[in-house]
Amino acid sequence: MRVGVPKEIKNNEFRVGLTPGAAREYVSRGHEVFVETMAGSGIGADDAAYEAAGAKVLATASEVFETAEMIVKVKEPQPTEWVQLREDQILYTYLHLAPDPDQTKGLLESGCTAVAYETVTDNHGGLPLLAPMSEVAGRLSIQCAATALQKPNGGRGILMGGVPGVLPAKVVIIGGGVVGTHAAKMAVGLGAEVTILDRSLPRLRELDDIFGASVKTAYSTGEALEEAVLAADAVIGAVLIPGAAAPKLVTRDMLPRMKPGSVLCDVAIDQGGCFETSKATTHADPTYEIDGVVHYCVANMPGAVPLTSSYALNNATLPFGLALAASGTTAIASDPHLRNGLNVHKGRITNAAVAEALNLEMNAAEEVLKVA
Repeated sequence: MRVGVPKEIKNNEFRVGLTPGAAREYVSRGHEVFVETMAGSGIGADDAAYEAAGAKVLATASEVFETAEMIVKVKEPQPTEWVQLREDQILYTYLHLAPDPDQTKGLLESGCTAVAYETVTDNHGGLPLLAPMSEVAGRLSIQCAATALQKPNGGRGILMGGVPGVLPAKVVIIGGGVVGTHAAKMAVGLGAEVTILDRSLPRLRELDDIFGASVKTAYSTGEALEEAVLAADAVIGAVLIPGAAAPKLVTRDMLPRMKPGSVLCDVAIDQGGCFETSKATTHADPTYEIDGVVHYCVANMPGAVPLTSSYALNNATLPFGLALAASGTTAIASDPHLRNGLNVHKGRITNAAVAEALNLEMNAAEEVLKVA
């Protein structure tokens, strides 16, 4: 198969769909890899590195889209990209369609087959292609919250871990999944006072085993969440409903009652955000303030650390990508985990959560792919 890797064009997005090492794996299996010039510059991989891996470097993104049978990206296609997709192409990338009707419409009109990293599953019920970026985003969320808490950035002027004789910051993490767990690891490491809220008692027990007395856990009722948020210096939104829009858990009316200069960091912003006042921001302009509360809502947080992120992502996406390159839609039809990743196929929505969020007709992947 001809596999194409365009340079990412989202604001301050420095990751790349295939590292040179991953490109080499495709080539070694008989596939052709076409990479847009400078696509790997954000991770220090020049064109020569891709050529040494056996890939062909093309001058423009349009040449990559025109040549390739499968497009491998990191972030969702932007408007200038989705218009270049066509019916005989596979798109393999993060999509986050539920809060994005424009992109969804563009993909439907293109007729392409779109496999979303964030809904591919594994034998353990996990999301293996989302997990590495959730790990990165969870850890970054504490760094970003700590920076936003600094007074010149609009924050309270509190040090995350405090110092002897001065109490540390109170960090509340909503959601005890991958993002929440890694956020907690960083916050505990910095010496913060950490509370995790979740609605799964089994998960809360696991978190208690992991962290012991260094983290408080609470079952996430409306009362418990509001009490924790109002007492917090920093709140990390780490809620995930696979494929669906995130629920709005911190409401606008809570903000005036929060500590002035406190921080809301919404890691769920790719799925629409879990704070009522969230709106996507960029690395170039990451924060804004409402009612004295600083909001950090960067939609591609792991893009800030592209070296770590690109290699972590490629480690996870490579096996599924190689299967797609080898067998195309047959691989999707024969693998239930790739079928769960299928969001769009030839003008039809194949993910229930996306269809429900956007009030569109749902078509089962088994039906559109004619799985026996």
